[in-house]
Amino acid sequence: MKLITLYLPEPYIKALDELVNDKYYPNRAEAIRVAIRDLINDEVWRRKKVG
Repeated sequence: MKLITLYLPEPYIKALDELVNDKYYPNRAEAIRVAIRDLINDEVWRRKKVG
């Protein structure tokens, strides 16, 4: 894995923290990885299947 740095609006960070505090994810990084995986699945891989 590679490390990246990103800036997020405060409401996004608060929402991520809520997901972590509610035990949906073990930490922010994992929640972000899942969100990116889902985005890629929906936006990239789905297009390749259709096209």
